[in-house]
Amino acid sequence: MVSKQTSLIHSHGSTSTHLRFPLSPALSPVTLLPATPSPPPYPPDPLSSLLATDSVADHPVSQMEDSKTTPTFVKTPSTRFYWCILLSDWHQPSCVKDMKSKREREADTVIVSEDGASDSDPKRQKVISRSSLSSSSPPPASENSLLPGFNYGDEDEDEENRPPVNGLTKRNGVPEVEEYDDDDDDYPLDQGGQVKRSRDIEIRRDCPYLDTVNRQVLDFDFEKFCSVSLSNLNVYACLVCGKYYQGRGRKSHAYTHSLEAGHHVFINLQTEKVYCLPDGYEISDPSLDDIRHVLNPRFTQEQVEQLDKNKLWSRALDGSDYLPGMVGLNNIKETDFVNVTIQSLMRVTPLRNFFLIPKNYQHCKSPLVHRYGELTRKIWHTRNFKGQVSPHEFLQAVMKASKKRFRIGAQSDPVEFMSWLLNTLHSDLRNSKKNSSIIYDCFQGELEVVKETPNKSITEKKEDGEELDGVTQHNGIFTETYRMPFLMLGLDLPPPPLFQDVMEKNIIPQVPLFNILKKFDGEMITEVVRPRIARMRYRVTRLPQYIILHMRRFTKNNFFVEKNPTLVNFPVKNLELKDYIPLPTPKENERLRSKYDLIANIVHDGKPGEGSYRVFVQRKSEESWYAMQDLHVEETLPQMVALSETYMQIYEQQQQ
Repeated sequence: MVSKQTSLIHSHGSTSTHLRFPLSPALSPVTLLPATPSPPPYPPDPLSSLLATDSVADHPVSQMEDSKTTPTFVKTPSTRFYWCILLSDWHQPSCVKDMKSKREREADTVIVSEDGASDSDPKRQKVISRSSLSSSSPPPASENSLLPGFNYGDEDEDEENRPPVNGLTKRNGVPEVEEYDDDDDDYPLDQGGQVKRSRDIEIRRDCPYLDTVNRQVLDFDFEKFCSVSLSNLNVYACLVCGKYYQGRGRKSHAYTHSLEAGHHVFINLQTEKVYCLPDGYEISDPSLDDIRHVLNPRFTQEQVEQLDKNKLWSRALDGSDYLPGMVGLNNIKETDFVNVTIQSLMRVTPLRNFFLIPKNYQHCKSPLVHRYGELTRKIWHTRNFKGQVSPHEFLQAVMKASKKRFRIGAQSDPVEFMSWLLNTLHSDLRNSKKNSSIIYDCFQGELEVVKETPNKSITEKKEDGEELDGVTQHNGIFTETYRMPFLMLGLDLPPPPLFQDVMEKNIIPQVPLFNILKKFDGEMITEVVRPRIARMRYRVTRLPQYIILHMRRFTKNNFFVEKNPTLVNFPVKNLELKDYIPLPTPKENERLRSKYDLIANIVHDGKPGEGSYRVFVQRKSEESWYAMQDLHVEETLPQMVALSETYMQIYEQQQQ
């Protein structure tokens, strides 16, 4: 089998070089002819050096073996020679090729000078086919710039399969450096003591983009999620537009935003460091400290102790004045039951002081505890950019912890939410050894319960295997006495009258608070139907520092919910419980503290199942009262507090 050959002809002046080398049978011969002899301005490439070594006689064009050729003009990067590559139609059947005579093949090839005249200038000639004369311009060199016979794909595969050198892979002979999107500044050491990956961050004070920071649009109350990827890892806030983006590497969303929008100043919501993108350096400027304080409010122990003595107002960026601790809470959607509960708990001084210092609960892993502490610090912060706070992050933690029992968009009972919140915070903060927490220290009291049940109920209990302590039997009635802790006391309101008055209007009854407190004097009997029929008597054996009272205004039957409109008359100051509730004798060198002052009063307005909640709270520094409903905060008279349909109250024990 005769192997095909490729002839490369290179002529320079009067000398010609000819080189023959075997070619694969699947490929056609290639003939390269120079067009313009010109000295190379750059060092010759290896192919030119190879062609210049062998010198043979000129090879005529008419001796080519192929019938039809397609010219492609190539200009090599190392020389200024124009080459004409004649690629034969190798896929044409051999029977068709044999039908053409040698003279016809010679006639198909014409030598045309570069200026259009045939054989006018033998020094500058191109070999083209007759079919290509109709085209106005030759095809571009980039279409067939690769020489046939060379497998370029194999070289790329060899480079990809080649093992990396010093941890770097090569592409076309050039080492590739991997780009990292990680924005960590410090990297740990490996076992050999060498740094795995280090990147020094430049720290500058003179950033030219600090004047673009817009504090009016900054809002750190919402969840720290990237606005593009919805990820909560490595989230940065743009200090120009206020949006959240992830990362600061070259492929990150924050980097892309800095190039597209021209916003260059970003703050890390976790580390509170400020960076300039896309330059990547860290900005160290004291003028940004106010933004850090708004992002993460911080208090010292001295500042916490002076909160109840502060009478100064604070000013927001828009010029409005607000009282620290008396800021409005945004009602996201039917979340007023959460707002009134939070505003009431903000008046409990030990609980507030505990959550104002994050070191007190840094060991806790509950998101609900940290979100509640963050919300507490924002409410009492004196350097806020605006006079309101959005409890969005706290509500998200509540929805997750309660398994959507309390959620955004659904109205709920503030008494149920208060009970769930206090018990959940206690379970997250309690000490495993003492089973105590700041919640129990503030709100936990103790009751003595005497339960009288008929004979049948006791028999059922014994069959269930329950243990009964202090059980006595008299005339077929079993009496059980035990003690139980409590966080709040429920008071029963008298039923409203069924008839109307002379003016055909509904009568709104009124009842003193002392009458409904008789439920806990140890003598008044309360009938209980569920879970079993029993007669209960309650007596308070230990008073808490803060006592929570709630009036049972809503009763639910098989058809609908009814609201009791009875008004409760209660004192705002000096509620003496020992005159109405028998209290235990204090120990030696101890004083019986039975006087309480009202600090929060939650009110329900409207029909059952609808309506809204608002709260009256007291500011201790001035002993003034404020009515708060979501974002509306206004000062009111103490006499107006008792004229509303109270639903839940918090009393503080007098320490003097």
